[in-house]
Amino acid sequence: MDLLGALWDLLVHLDRHLGDLMREYGVWIYGIIFGIVFCETGLVVAPFLPGDSLLFVAGALWAASGRDPLPLMATIVAAAFCGDNLNYFIGRFAGMRLFKPDSRLLNRAALERTHRFYERHGGKTVIMARFVPLVRSFAPFVAGLGRMAYPRYIAFSIAASLLWVGLLVDAGFFFGNVPLVKNNFSLVVVAIVAISFAPMAIEFLRARLRRT
Repeated sequence: MDLLGALWDLLVHLDRHLGDLMREYGVWIYGIIFGIVFCETGLVVAPFLPGDSLLFVAGALWAASGRDPLPLMATIVAAAFCGDNLNYFIGRFAGMRLFKPDSRLLNRAALERTHRFYERHGGKTVIMARFVPLVRSFAPFVAGLGRMAYPRYIAFSIAASLLWVGLLVDAGFFFGNVPLVKNNFSLVVVAIVAISFAPMAIEFLRARLRRT
């Protein structure tokens, strides 16, 4: 419960925590943000870290402090790119060990299906996954596991990162300090997280309806 409480506090008071880190660490805040985005993207075990909300809050804080948002955006794009690369290669070279001939779920047939899926829909999947929490922590791993062609994967990864950062940091930069948003920042952050999970929830409901 203490861990859940700490995560909830981080989520709903992200503006305060990030603001405190900015004041305490100065220019090192870029390294802290890089580390958070890199881990959330590059490590399958870290999908609980803030993603979309972090970008929005950072954009708002940069606007309030009069800082140039371009170094922030470049930092986050670089972190997302590096995280995607790490996760892809973990899936490509270490993920194969998960597949065993006698496994019902992780077998060669499943691997072939994954490969065919990423050959047909990999680009769209990489871009859409960037905007969905949890999924963006797993999609690069699965792309590597499915042996999606690396030049194609990395091109879509860069495009997805630029789009993700451009939309969310700019949204925070231009709208995060609007009085209505600023006075209800906790609700806005929770709403961003809820909206981020919406595509996954909709797809889950569609799958359930198809089975009924």
